Order: sequence, then C-alpha cells, then structure tokens
Amino acid sequence: MAAVSTLSFNPAIVCCSRSGLSSNSHNTKAHFEPKKRILDVGMGLLAASVMALTPLEADATRIEYYATTADPPCDLSFVRSGLGFCDLSLGAGEEAPYSELINIHYTARFANGTVFDSSYKRGRPLTMRIGVGKVIKGLDQGIFGGEGVPPMHVGGKRKLQIPPGLAYGPEPAGCFSGDCNVPANATLVYDINFIGIYSGNRK
Repeated sequence: MAAVSTLSFNPAIVCCSRSGLSSNSHNTKAHFEPKKRILDVGMGLLAASVMALTPLEADATRIEYYATTADPPCDLSFVRSGLGFCDLSLGAGEEAPYSELINIHYTARFANGTVFDSSYKRGRPLTMRIGVGKVIKGLDQGIFGGEGVPPMHVGGKRKLQIPPGLAYGPEPAGCFSGDCNVPANATLVYDINFIGIYSGNRK
C-alpha cells in the first residue's frame, strides 16, 4: 500500500478543508442539493492512496458496493449517546486499535436511504485513525467502541445509524461553491467493513 495522504472530502472525517466534511467545515449560506456531484471523499481524516487495482479487483469492489446498497435492514441496538448499531458479521481478527490507522470500506447514506458516498465506488478502502477524534464521533464510537458499543474486529461488518449530534450537527457539511453534500441536522447511516489494520503503523 502506498503512503497515506489526506483527501479533500470525506463524509466521516472531522478535519479542516473548505471542501472537507468536517464538523468545523461549513457554509451557512449553502443549500443542500443531493443530486449535485459528490466531492471526493476524505472522512477530514487520513485516506489511503493505494496502488491501481486490476480490472478484476475493480469489478469486485463495484459488486460489493451494489450489494451494500441492497443490504436488508437489521435490528439496531441504541446506546445512551443515540448511536444505533448492529453487526452483520462479527469478524475474527484484532480489535480496532486506539489511535492507529485502520482500513475500512464503507457505504454512507442519509436516513431516507439515499447513498451520498462510498469507498467501493472509488475502488479502494479508506485509511483512517480511530479513537482520537479524527473522524466524526459516531464513527469513533461505532468502530472503536465505548459507552455500550463493543469494538469492531478485523473482518467485521457493522451498520451504524448516527444521529446529528454525533455527525455534523446543525450546520451543513462538505460545502463547496454553494453546494453541500450533507445538510444540517442530518442522520447518517454507514455500512462499515473493517478490512484490516494499516501496515504502516509504527509500534
């Protein structure tokens, strides 16, 4: 895997670019138009810049993406923070490690089922640092665990329903040139596939 780089936009990150999906990145005059083009993802997180995939691998990720969009609903468990979660597959690998980089695939939707971002569509997983506030709170809690949510394990697949207070709150996010990818007070639904722990982590 190539070196880690920062992407300009990611519906999970809380970072800081004008076009980034960050809890601090907003445009109060922007309006939400879901049919506008989606900006390239970057959870204000770190994202992995990986080697080009073979056509077969690219086809596999596209198939996986379409499969996640058709996933049946599961019975969510809700914790005090308001986060809802359910495990489609528990995984048998290591737990999500505190403050280290992990690789995930994900599909992100609004509460009405509209997909607004997916790592599968780009044909590569996202590399993100978990547990230390580098992503929106709902992803930190939903993957790393805590407050009643068990940590994810490598190989696990989990659905998360993230309320606005654990996502981007009362301001729109991912705004660029007057268009925003995420409206104010949006509830987000993520399908997370915990691929593995990033091999570049230093002990």
